[in-house]
Formats: sequence, structure tokens, C-alpha cells
Amino acid sequence: MIATEDIFTISSKRDFEKMTLKVFRHQYDNNSVYHDFCSFLKKDKTNVKSILDIPFLPIQFFKSHTILSSNNDVQETFTSSGTTGMQTSKHFVTDISIYEQSYRNAFSEFYGNIEDYCVLALLPSYLERDGSSLIYMVDDLIKSSNHEDSGFYLNNYEELANKLIDLDRSGQNIILIGVTYALLDIVEKYQFQLKNTIIMETGGMKGKRKEIIREELHTILCNGFGVTNIHSEYGMTELLSQAYSLGNGVFECPPWMQILIRDTEDALSYVNYGKTGGLNVIDLANFNSCSFIATQDLGRKNPNHSFEVLGRFDNSDIRGCNLMVL
Repeated sequence: MIATEDIFTISSKRDFEKMTLKVFRHQYDNNSVYHDFCSFLKKDKTNVKSILDIPFLPIQFFKSHTILSSNNDVQETFTSSGTTGMQTSKHFVTDISIYEQSYRNAFSEFYGNIEDYCVLALLPSYLERDGSSLIYMVDDLIKSSNHEDSGFYLNNYEELANKLIDLDRSGQNIILIGVTYALLDIVEKYQFQLKNTIIMETGGMKGKRKEIIREELHTILCNGFGVTNIHSEYGMTELLSQAYSLGNGVFECPPWMQILIRDTEDALSYVNYGKTGGLNVIDLANFNSCSFIATQDLGRKNPNHSFEVLGRFDNSDIRGCNLMVL
């Protein structure tokens, strides 16, 4: 059995490696899709001796298979966004309290007490559909802040702008978390000089705008909001944990999450620090689904274990992973 408290009390590299191998064995035994995937790669509990031996399930499997390592009833189903007719990912969550522990603990680790902030959310694309894990998290952070002005905004930019200016002038600490295109929309309409506000972008143009590189995006947002840096959140439907960037696009993980960079030419091997490759995510909070996910993102890892997200594989096609589709 995997104990939740063992996941969220990891405090060393050895703790992480030990728990990671324990979770691998649990999922090999209890997740039929992952078991078959490992068997296809001729990996099992006898020849997986270290983290680098563990197979990472291509993220597309969340679109085509039911990924579960638990027999308990599903409490929540998180779904990815997508255009009409597009197949979306489904993440079946059998214990929603694990997700709540994960994002609450991670927020506290990076930002301190949630009650110190007023949380404003500009997430129109997410609000307009069901099943968003981001909305679930932000809604809980809004409620946990216990601030009367915390809340969601849809297209009421004028109300949000006035609220932001008034609260910031009063000295209130604020976090404005927003989808990228909506943050760009508001700085095209209003100019700010914010002193007590953290701007956190969650990424994504959602088909509303042309994609631009991070440096250009952050320069526009810094100038528009009058802040010195832009924070970012790295998360996805298939994960129960998030990494955060406090500026410059450099992300750090909470202790129960880690990134590996796989070779773009050989999906089963890894590249050294500083080299670009595909992002493999270990998310131990995912122990009831799958903790080992090969994403469609490109990035690089630094010697201090921070990482950068540099883009996505062309046409979201992971080169060298096609043979892995069961």
C-alpha cells in the first residue's frame, strides 16, 4: 500500500528515489494498461532497479485508455480542453483529497500562507467548460484565501482592472492567475503599475491568438502590468501536481515531483543537463493513476533540477514513441 503521508513528507533525494520505486511496483501490479506497456518494453519489477529504468507512459494514453491503479470508485474526472470533435484526455481521480493536499502543499511551499493573498482568476476558457482541474484548484485557493474580493472573472475586464488597481494601492498582496491570451487582452485595454501583485500565467492561447515565444510574452506582460517578472504554473489534466516559475520561465517542482529529459531521437534514453529533449514527469501524487508520464513538451533541465519549457513536439507527435502505442 502507498500511504499519502509518505508522498507529502519526502525530504531528500533518497526518500524520493525509494518512494518512486515503491510507486512503480504498485502501479506495475495494479494498473493493467501500465503493466502491459512495461511488458511490451520488457520491463518488470526484477529489472527496474533505478528511476532511469522506469518506463514512462506516453501522455496520449489518457485519451485512449482508462488509466487507474486503484479499484476504488472514481470521485472526480478531469478532462483536457479541445476543439469540437477532438479526443480529450481523461484523468480519473479516486481520491480527490490527494489532489487537494498536493496543490495546497505546493502553493504553501512556493508562496506561503494562502490567507496572505487576495486571489483573482482570469480563466475564461476554463470556466466555460466542465472538468477542468485548474478551475478545481483555483476555486479552492479562492475559498481558502478567505478574502472578500477573491474570485473569478470572465469577460468583465473593467471590473477586474478597477479591483486590481484599488487592492494593489491599498497594500493588499494579490495573485492574479490567468490564461495567457486573457492577460494579453487586459493589458491591451488598461495599463497598470502594480506594486503588490503577482501575475501568474498558466500558458495557452486556446486558439484565440497567435503563439509567441515566452520572452516576448513576458516582456509584454511586465510592461502592461508594471511588474518586474511574470510567474508561471506548469500543470496539466494528467497530473495532480504543479511546478512553479517565480520568474524567467525557470520552473521548480515540489519534493514529490521531478522532471527527466528524454532524447528526442530515442524515447527510452536521457540527455544531459542543458540539452533539449522531451519532458518526462514523475508525479508521485498520481499513485492511483500513473506517476510516470512522457509529455509532448520540449524542455531542458538545469543542474539544480529546475527546468524550462521550450515548446512542444511538432504536431504533438513524440518521435520514437509511435511504437509504444498499444
